[in-house]
Amino acid sequence: MIWNSSWRLASAVSNAGGLGLIGSGSMRPEILEENIEKCKTATDKPFGVNVPLLYPQIEDNMRIIIDSGVKIIFTSAGNPRTWTKQLRDAGLTVVHVVSSAKFALKSEEAGVDAIVAEGFEAGGHNGIDETTSMCLIPLVRKAVSIPVLAAGGIGTGAAMLAAMALGADGVQVGSRFAASLESSGHEDFKQCVLDTGEGATKLALKKVIPVRLIKNQFYKEVQDAENAGASLEELKGLLGKGRAKRGMFEGDLEQGELEIGQVSAQIDQILSVKDIMSSMVDEFNSLSEEMSSIKL
Repeated sequence: MIWNSSWRLASAVSNAGGLGLIGSGSMRPEILEENIEKCKTATDKPFGVNVPLLYPQIEDNMRIIIDSGVKIIFTSAGNPRTWTKQLRDAGLTVVHVVSSAKFALKSEEAGVDAIVAEGFEAGGHNGIDETTSMCLIPLVRKAVSIPVLAAGGIGTGAAMLAAMALGADGVQVGSRFAASLESSGHEDFKQCVLDTGEGATKLALKKVIPVRLIKNQFYKEVQDAENAGASLEELKGLLGKGRAKRGMFEGDLEQGELEIGQVSAQIDQILSVKDIMSSMVDEFNSLSEEMSSIKL
């Protein structure tokens, strides 16, 4: 959710009854600090920060999160052993994002409080094993004893119910909120998400770190480079031009990096966070009642 989940989106999710997360991956330390303070003003409900552990200035961002009094942190894209003890000693609840049962177990051993099991369908950075949510959730549920949140392909109440039927204790929703009124993504990017149909996204850059992208000119350049046998450094060079900001925040739909999940094919309206969550909860409750009457 880099370039999409600022204080405005995070506070709206928390105010609507969820747990809003500030996406710190696109934020310099001073910007993160500003977003945390604005989020505190915009909501009196709990909220958290998502921190990709591979990003630069991680020490500064962690210090800001701890000093600001944030109580919940979601870590991803790195080894949870690096920060979990320090964060928990500072009083934070730590949730780590994984794409396999093996890393879920390692995260539990590292002392995290909960796991996000993120399937292959998810947008943004992804796992190399390409395990779908429907297979991953029960595998992770079986592997660990701590709470499991499901992510990847979840943008409706029906998907939320399915995830819980598979063993999840809750869900994490990203792509659906990228196309919300409160998302900080560019309006052209949001409209692009609405225009995205089935098969319009693809997992790319497996040599660097897998990421799901909308197929555009930048994606074609990546594919051409990979097919030509580009080295790791050459692929990093393609990414080193602020592509994610250019695409999702500035609205360059051809030369920018457009990260979104497969669930984008189901999104046909830009709605407020409140309306999105209300629709998901209503559908979840309605289907729960309907399913309870089904007997085989």
